[in-house]
Amino acid sequence: MSNKIGVMQGRLLPKYEGRYQAHPIGYWQDEFEVAGYYGLDLIEFILDFNDAEENPLLKKGGIDEIVAISQTTGVSVQTICADYFMEAPLHSSDEKTVEKSFKILERLLETAKILKITDIVIPCVDQSSLKTKEAVDRFVQQITRIIPRIEKQNINLSLETDLSPKPFVELLDKLDSKNITVNYDIGNSAALGFDSNEELEAYGNRITDIHIKDRVLGGGPIVLGGGNANFSLFFNKLQEFSYKGPFIMQAYRDDEGVEIFKQQLAWIKPYLESRM
Repeated sequence: MSNKIGVMQGRLLPKYEGRYQAHPIGYWQDEFEVAGYYGLDLIEFILDFNDAEENPLLKKGGIDEIVAISQTTGVSVQTICADYFMEAPLHSSDEKTVEKSFKILERLLETAKILKITDIVIPCVDQSSLKTKEAVDRFVQQITRIIPRIEKQNINLSLETDLSPKPFVELLDKLDSKNITVNYDIGNSAALGFDSNEELEAYGNRITDIHIKDRVLGGGPIVLGGGNANFSLFFNKLQEFSYKGPFIMQAYRDDEGVEIFKQQLAWIKPYLESRM
């Protein structure tokens, strides 16, 4: 299988400050060895809004530390999930928030250059949803500003949205860049009641990062196979596209992390191996 398998940061460690998904300040380093032990290639790093300056992606000396640990363990960082922009959206109606967030994005791109990052995931869900025309217009305006830079650097801004296929394609067409791509989250799509065949038909060739998760319709995360995600349908359809990006395990977690991860990795492996 040419695709790499990774894990969303923090899933192999005890919860950070009881939060479901967060960059684990002070012990993030421990996860690389655990990921290597389970044969994973990657960790998708998280940039939180909280304590962003403490994150090695932005902190002085942090990049060197990531590089050193990657070399020692063989587990690299290829993608970043910029959860920062859920709290402080690039399309906020507050101009100060927008300018600060834009500067954070520029700094992330500097980091990405050194780490050879392929994708920065920009979440446009929940409080950063693009559900109004005004939000979409503001988002397009801000992202358009950065397009020349990402094209020159050849890095993808991989959009995770809660838009149905037609408006999502309209958004991608407005931005009109090969480096504005799609982050596909299997579980989130299931929770929203979307048809994965219809979604992939619309933008399957633009997906560059996949989050593996299961959710119940209209509800929260659940152990893989226990929710409404149709993995067979999704992976069968995915065969039609030459998807080269990573599969990132963002599956259900408990307080501890590792045991529940192990079970779910074993469950999803046959689907991933079917792509060989």
